Amino acid sequence: MQRRRRVRSSSKAVSSTSAVVVGGLLLAGCGLTGPSEDTGQRPAAKPASVVELDCAERGQVAGAGSSAQQNAMTYWMKEYQRACPGVEIAYNPLGSGAGVAQFLRGATAFGGSDSALSENEVRVSEHTCVGGRAVNLPMAGGPVAIGFNLPGVDELVLDAPTLAGLFDGRVTSWDDPRIKALNPDVDLPATPVHPVHRSDDSGTTQNFQSYLSEAAGDAWPYPAKKNWLGHGGSSASGSKGVATAVTSTTGAIGYLDLSVAVQRHVDTVSVDTGASRPVRPTPESASKGIAEARTVGRGKDLSLEFDYGTSAEGAYPIVLVTYEIVCDRGNQPDSLPGLKSFLTYTASTEGQRVLPRLRYAPLPKELASEVRDVIRTLD
Repeated sequence: MQRRRRVRSSSKAVSSTSAVVVGGLLLAGCGLTGPSEDTGQRPAAKPASVVELDCAERGQVAGAGSSAQQNAMTYWMKEYQRACPGVEIAYNPLGSGAGVAQFLRGATAFGGSDSALSENEVRVSEHTCVGGRAVNLPMAGGPVAIGFNLPGVDELVLDAPTLAGLFDGRVTSWDDPRIKALNPDVDLPATPVHPVHRSDDSGTTQNFQSYLSEAAGDAWPYPAKKNWLGHGGSSASGSKGVATAVTSTTGAIGYLDLSVAVQRHVDTVSVDTGASRPVRPTPESASKGIAEARTVGRGKDLSLEFDYGTSAEGAYPIVLVTYEIVCDRGNQPDSLPGLKSFLTYTASTEGQRVLPRLRYAPLPKELASEVRDVIRTLD
């Protein structure tokens, strides 16, 4: 692998970096044209264009947070480190809340979160980011899938009010009239409903509760928080924990990242949004949902606001964007070159191109370009 790599010096690089030109031969040999084996997806390789990576000569870059982006992060780390072997990237999928907390303590170079920082968290970050503050950089989008385990039922349609009742313990049996009305041709059993929510503070939880609050109205009276506020049910840590709980419990329903649902063979719900037909969770339908969002961050912050109540044709409404949280100024000097190099790759055309095959939605091109512009200015 090493002998296939072509390395040249960059006239613009300072002494701490070197430009690595990754040609089609390296991309094919190192797997940059397809997902890693960790995802369970094995599409045919496609020719890739030349990609330039400004690789730090050495460094250790630690991150922690969102489990929703774990499969994407695993792929990105593997491919980046093949091109830039002097940099060690580590990511711990503790959940968004724990990842933000670690970043704010200065324990990591970046945090991963499925929801933007609160105003209070930004204020706290001023102690970590000396001379600056934390900013949210969108990096990967995707649907929050609703997984279920109902033997004999492969296709299921639910809407926001019914989902609110299922997850709040008010819809207790799968043959409930509200579910039957949405699935007239499905033989629904009288199996008890077992809702599963996240036990850890999670941006996925916050996005799901934001959807319920906006789309279900009075049927979901709770605010959108990273901690679960509904009643009843059981809990599990991370998307993979939810997947395990759902697949091992007949009658279970839970929310999780789509890439994990596909990897663990979890059946997923189609959502009735009021459009002409229910919408399945896919990278394409999530992209249409994300397209309804608007940028609300100021300055270098690129946080987004979603329209969870959208009824646009083909737009899946329960979406999230995973943010990489960094300091605009005051980043850790030892890890900064590697941090900028790695995030530039993940936001690059090549880094984003693979996301649909990993069951994520890539950023819109204009937004990805804005993210790269901000990364270049990090100090």
